[in-house]
Amino acid sequence: MTTLIVISPHLDDGVFGCGRLLAGRPGGVVLTVFAGTPPDGGCSTEWDQRCGFDCARDAMAARRREDDAALTLLQARPVRLPFCDSQYGETPSREDLQRALREALTGLAPEAVLYPMGLFHADHVLVHEATRAALSTLRGAQSWLYEDALYRGLRGLMQQRLADFARDGLVATPLRLGGDDAYAALKRSAVHAYRSQLQGFGPTAYADAEQAERYWRLEPAGGSDVMAP
Repeated sequence: MTTLIVISPHLDDGVFGCGRLLAGRPGGVVLTVFAGTPPDGGCSTEWDQRCGFDCARDAMAARRREDDAALTLLQARPVRLPFCDSQYGETPSREDLQRALREALTGLAPEAVLYPMGLFHADHVLVHEATRAALSTLRGAQSWLYEDALYRGLRGLMQQRLADFARDGLVATPLRLGGDDAYAALKRSAVHAYRSQLQGFGPTAYADAEQAERYWRLEPAGGSDVMAP
């Protein structure tokens, strides 16, 4: 049984959003959804070029190496699905992604699963929706949301996401799950292992990943009041 699984849309998001928590709970798993190389590995996108790569094949190989380095620092291990980042035009259906996540989570048998709120990026929204659907059939695991670092600070975005949950009959409650300041330096080192993405986003964007990590419980409205830990 795996104690903690963090669902990461791309090869960096799990560490950006939950790096301190992972550092404080060695042995966790980061399950990255969009970790595959597109069939046309020689294709070139604007984002990959900004990150210093001539083609998708080189970009994804380097990003997996960066992810390995970051997770080694946090004493976490990677599990990667073969789906492709939306920039490559290979986005899976929600049903296919839900099925793959359900199979992976069943095999890992986690005690707790953290997945993104689904902010801003279409890949993040898709991972949120597919994970939430997959978790509805998984027994014995607690699940919580983490805030998508780099996007959560965009003007009004968190407010709109919470309004979306309320519209769908869901209640979001802040949680304390750890990830305290004792692990800030370790997380910073892990974040900076993603050198290519630092080049793409620019150094100032990473400031948000070094702020306090925030987590949420998501549950149907109308339930009984429970004190959050």
